[in-house]
Amino acid sequence: MSLPPAFLDDLRSRVSLADLVGRKVTWDRRKSNQGRGDWWAPCPFHQEKTASFHVLDREGRYYCFGCHAKGDAITFLREAENLSFMEAVEELARMAGVDMPARDPKAAEKAEKRATLADVMEQAVRHYRMQLASAKAAEARDYLAKRGLDAATLARFEIGYAPPGWEGLREALAAQGVEVERMLAAGLVRPSDKGRAPYDTFRDRILFPIRDARGRAIAFGGRAMDPGDSAKYLNSPDTELFDKSRTLYNHGPARGACGKGAALIVAEGYMDVIALVRAGFEGAVAPLGTAVTEQQLRMLWKMHDEPIVALDGDRAGLRAGERVMDLALPLMEAGQSLRFALLPEGRDPDDVIREGGAEAMQAVLDGALPMVELMWRRETEGRALDSPERRAALDRALRSRVSRIADPSIRAHYAHALRDRRAELFGFDRAGTARGEPGRGWQPGGGARRERGFGARRFAPPVLPMQATRAAARAAEGTAPEHLREAVILATLIACPALIEDFAHVLEETEFTGAGHAEIAAALLSCDVAGTAAEVRAGLEARLGRAPLERLMAPRHVTLSPGVRRAHDRDVARACLAGEFARLAAARGAAREVAEAMERLGRAERAPEPMPGLSDAAAAWQPAADGAEDRVPAGAARLDPRAEGDEDEEGAPPDALTWRLAEAARARAAAERTADGDRAEFDLAPNGVRLDRREKSAFADLLREIGHGAAGDEAGGKE
Repeated sequence: MSLPPAFLDDLRSRVSLADLVGRKVTWDRRKSNQGRGDWWAPCPFHQEKTASFHVLDREGRYYCFGCHAKGDAITFLREAENLSFMEAVEELARMAGVDMPARDPKAAEKAEKRATLADVMEQAVRHYRMQLASAKAAEARDYLAKRGLDAATLARFEIGYAPPGWEGLREALAAQGVEVERMLAAGLVRPSDKGRAPYDTFRDRILFPIRDARGRAIAFGGRAMDPGDSAKYLNSPDTELFDKSRTLYNHGPARGACGKGAALIVAEGYMDVIALVRAGFEGAVAPLGTAVTEQQLRMLWKMHDEPIVALDGDRAGLRAGERVMDLALPLMEAGQSLRFALLPEGRDPDDVIREGGAEAMQAVLDGALPMVELMWRRETEGRALDSPERRAALDRALRSRVSRIADPSIRAHYAHALRDRRAELFGFDRAGTARGEPGRGWQPGGGARRERGFGARRFAPPVLPMQATRAAARAAEGTAPEHLREAVILATLIACPALIEDFAHVLEETEFTGAGHAEIAAALLSCDVAGTAAEVRAGLEARLGRAPLERLMAPRHVTLSPGVRRAHDRDVARACLAGEFARLAAARGAAREVAEAMERLGRAERAPEPMPGLSDAAAAWQPAADGAEDRVPAGAARLDPRAEGDEDEEGAPPDALTWRLAEAARARAAAERTADGDRAEFDLAPNGVRLDRREKSAFADLLREIGHGAAGDEAGGKE
């Protein structure tokens, strides 16, 4: 609807800009001159202590000498209240007591109907609020109290209760003169399929009023008190007032908070929003029981350039984030995007705040991922990219995602960021050359070679993409960090406490260096090994708290290790523990040898030069060698690296150090082979029976000897 310029000018003249701004600021009386309509105050649009915000009331305009904000009454309302142009004009008209210009008859009739339905909804809000205080709502009040909602919170969000009856609201509104047709139009009652009178939409539910951006009650969201109810949450049906796909819970207050600089957080449900607001995160909203729609996304971007979507950290939460990302890619504009805050698995914002306070939730928000990172994780998380074909599939998937971005500049930046991540993952520099190799530069006949798209010329050893899956790959190759091996050992013992006694002596002798690992190991040695895994974990939590155990189990490699995943199979858990202890000991032994060797080499370099003539005497003493490979250069002393005592002397020759390092490497390799043998001792038959590999191999040899089946035919053909 276009408004006549004369109407807007008249509206500006009727409203005092000083009165309007005065609702948001405290005037500096010493600097202001009320008689001339010259007002000064600290700016409401940025943080400052000096009065640099200037209002000329007679001219109806303002200007900030700090942030350079400027405008008139309409502009101020739009910026301060985060309103649209039409909403700001309507608010000014209401303040001035001026009617908006007449619309066409149909539009006026529709507006009148909406106003009437909004009045009916307000009556319903008051009715349900009163019902929450009734005796029938005792169970609902107990539930809300357990969720930490005090009286002030209940009043702020106008939470109510619908009793179990079928006609309580209908009769209450009818007594106030509301026609049944209006109740039906507002979605408060539903028509009966059996020809009876309409019945209440909400029964035995805690009700959350849903208001539009202007604060009008337009719908309800209800949580069932009956655990057996098929619909835990139920929203009002779509009406003249309410369109679920175009509505956000807590829209109006969140929009105002974002206008003052608050972050916009998109949570999952009503209780999450309430918990966030109570903890100080005023810019919290939620879609109404469905995935975010295109209309809701556009509404979010009007409120904030970069909303933060709070997701459960499990796979379902990531899928929900991916759906929002797919929706956002074609709609993004420069400066507009999304970030994704991954909550601890199995936790929602309400849980995080109750357990760790606002600081814990702020830490989650501070770690929110940009959308390009979520895109990368989507295509690489948990996938082995160990062949050209798999890497080509990754390239194709990334190109497909990026091609959906409509803005060419954003599309180019996404392609650049993903190329960087790909190069880092596969060990290439920006030119596509494997790290550590010389660049190829210009190639004859082909000019300067360029990497196209996401492709690369060379392939590095297979690496899994994310931190957790990289850790799993390193562990499988025997190069996992020590703290990961420690975590697997401790997690396996927690999952299978019956093995603690078998490995107690090794556990006592092992030096745990990971964060909190030594305390967990000490607690395991003193726990009741006859208890179940759940009992042992509960005892550890009581003694150490929950945080050390959550940190221990956080790496995905730990939860996916055979000893933890198949802890019910004691043989598998025992083999896993033996292998991890062996690898840990071998790795630390090798590290000690390397450290000692480096120290000895340093001492040798600092040793004084030998006396003149000593080298010649040593050479003359050495017997002549027959083979060229055994000749010793003049002045070099021979040393049997295995000779007792030689390797302990100051400045041991490099051969001795090399031998010691080789022995350490062989010991480490032997530990790896032993652990691999423990893992590969059994095969799983199709019926679930575990078969010893040696017995299986011996049986196959026997079949070949007697000429059974294909093995016999093949053997006969060879003969």
